[in-house]
Amino acid sequence: MLMETIFSLGLLSVGLLAIAAVFSQGLLNLQASSNIPLAKQKAVETIESVFTSRDTRIVSWAQVRNQSDGGIFLDGDQAIRVPGPDGLVNTNDDGAVEQMSLPGADNLVGTGDDRQIPLTGFTRRVEILAITPNLREVRVTITYPQGDGARTYTLSTYMSSFA
Repeated sequence: MLMETIFSLGLLSVGLLAIAAVFSQGLLNLQASSNIPLAKQKAVETIESVFTSRDTRIVSWAQVRNQSDGGIFLDGDQAIRVPGPDGLVNTNDDGAVEQMSLPGADNLVGTGDDRQIPLTGFTRRVEILAITPNLREVRVTITYPQGDGARTYTLSTYMSSFA
């Protein structure tokens, strides 16, 4: 009888520890889940910025490339910054690290008590690859913090020289 009780308590302890581990991992994922839609939105904004550079003729088609290929878009992972005077993201003239506005005590965004959260830990990589002379692949990768690590979200599309 004593052995059965000790065995049952041991089995119950292992089960409770497993449930606690799953619960804590779920809380970590829930806490970081707000970064997922934000990463998707930043990727879409970046794609739109590349298309804007072509559509508004701010730069020539030859300049819609990464800097290593003679273009205006920065190479490698960059901090997510506000666009500079050219209105395009991930170029040399970008401003400060972008901030996200959260509602303050009045639960309204756009009022004086808003909380500003800088997007530190987020990076953006823009890769523009020539497929043909008139067709390019635009790939944007957003890296964002999740739990005690980092995750990535990649958005890819094609762009032609014809606007």
